[in-house]
Amino acid sequence: MSKALRDADEILQHASPVVHQHSHEIQPFGHLVRMPIALPESACKESVENLNQLLADTMTLRDMYKKHHWQVSGPTFYQLHLLFDKHFDEQSKLVDAVAERIQLLGGVSIAMSHDVAEATFIPRPPKGREPVPVQISRLLHAHEIVLKEARTMARVAAERDDQATNDLLVSDVIRTNEMQVWFVAEHVVDTPVVRAD
Repeated sequence: MSKALRDADEILQHASPVVHQHSHEIQPFGHLVRMPIALPESACKESVENLNQLLADTMTLRDMYKKHHWQVSGPTFYQLHLLFDKHFDEQSKLVDAVAERIQLLGGVSIAMSHDVAEATFIPRPPKGREPVPVQISRLLHAHEIVLKEARTMARVAAERDDQATNDLLVSDVIRTNEMQVWFVAEHVVDTPVVRAD
């Protein structure tokens, strides 16, 4: 083999991706690393635990919106198809914000669907397609779970002087979920479509 070919093979070897790597975890779930953010470790730990529960429920709600986006049917298909997708995008932004806050506090955010399914408080919908009123009822119930826990967690965070977590919960999570409840709930108000009574 010529020197030029050996040099090319060596260069290509260094340019190839290193795949099938394995290692131990660098931070186990449920354990905190100390971050220099001027908050007591106990406050960080409590916020991380609370936010991971909220994250699991928000991820579940987000995924329910995508399920219903795909499976919605009937005369309001177009409007709900678009609305559910819009709400999915907004919930995705909340998922990212909550997960990043967990990491910033020194925790590890829940991430995989099987872990989320074990942790969530939101009842699991069937795999099949349901009528629109049932889809909406499921979404409203899920929002109520998220809102109840977010309000409680916001109070706890404020008491522990974790103002950034409180702000995330009040300014983003609660406000977004309340607005989504309003938009979704109006679709199950039993009013005449063509003629008033």
